[in-house]
Amino acid sequence: MIKVERSGARVDVILSAPERRNAQTEETWIELARIGRDLDPRTRVVVLRAEGESFSAGLDKRVFTGEANPNLQEMLQGTNEEMQDRIAVFQEAFRWWQECDAITIAQVQGHAIGAGFQLALACDQRIIADNASFAMKEISLGLVSDLTGTYSLMQLVGYSRALDISTTGRFVEAAEAVHIGMALQSVPAEDLATAVDSYVDSLMAMQEPALRAVKRLFNQVRTRDKQFVAERREQTALLRGMLGD
Repeated sequence: MIKVERSGARVDVILSAPERRNAQTEETWIELARIGRDLDPRTRVVVLRAEGESFSAGLDKRVFTGEANPNLQEMLQGTNEEMQDRIAVFQEAFRWWQECDAITIAQVQGHAIGAGFQLALACDQRIIADNASFAMKEISLGLVSDLTGTYSLMQLVGYSRALDISTTGRFVEAAEAVHIGMALQSVPAEDLATAVDSYVDSLMAMQEPALRAVKRLFNQVRTRDKQFVAERREQTALLRGMLGD
């Protein structure tokens, strides 16, 4: 479940399934993509946050048993091109955070794992609690990060560190996340909302046309599409091998 709250030119997108540690399904991605498509053009800042102790535990494990979508066995019935097109639809939920004119901020507490890590990476900035912990756990399942995470992670921390994080599946704790440039700042968990509010206020104090122009300029120096296609291609091959096709 996802909630959307608007206050003036600020929009909060809230992951609201704390009983499942905000684990993600295809329905999560469809709704996130819809929010991006319908974003009010007057929006200047979007804050992505989550209810409960964890930001997001990643992909809902029920997808591997067919109890939740995406149904991986069903996906394997299609051609490679059809599978990659399906993943491209999933990626829409992650792409718009950087592609929109608004500044997007992930407010992260607790675990951000797999798809949860990639969702936090999809935003322009990350302000995190001192108990935040990130991991690309796809490798432990014999898979790759295919929701735009490889691109965003390498842009933030460089090739060597991104490769290390993605191939070991190790946890990156809050202090390291700030040190390597993955997060803007880390604060005590009880101060997280206040820190984000303060940062939003600093952005809102800027002249709106200039703020949007700066965001557009930084977007122009990015080349994402080839990497996102590569993610889809590699994941399709791995899924076929893992699930016996």
